[in-house]
Amino acid sequence: MSISEKEIKHIANLARLDLTEREEKEFSLQLGSILAYVEKLNEVETKNIEITAQVSGLTNVSRDDKVCKWDENEIDMALGQGDLENRQVKVKRIL
Repeated sequence: MSISEKEIKHIANLARLDLTEREEKEFSLQLGSILAYVEKLNEVETKNIEITAQVSGLTNVSRDDKVCKWDENEIDMALGQGDLENRQVKVKRIL
């Protein structure tokens, strides 16, 4: 499948790429071969294939959040490790 020069320029514009003429020709060939390969994949018969999102068989393995009561001494020990502000540990700003 071939891609026109206009399409290559449009794709480069969308990607904010400033391509030289040589690069436009090179990318045109590369994108054309990628699209040709995808066309081959479209020929594969998939009518009787089960749809899958993943193949490991795992399901949602996350747990529900539960509020647990902590011992006051344990809370004071955890919060006593650094500077506090309104009973919350104050940390350095990360940007």
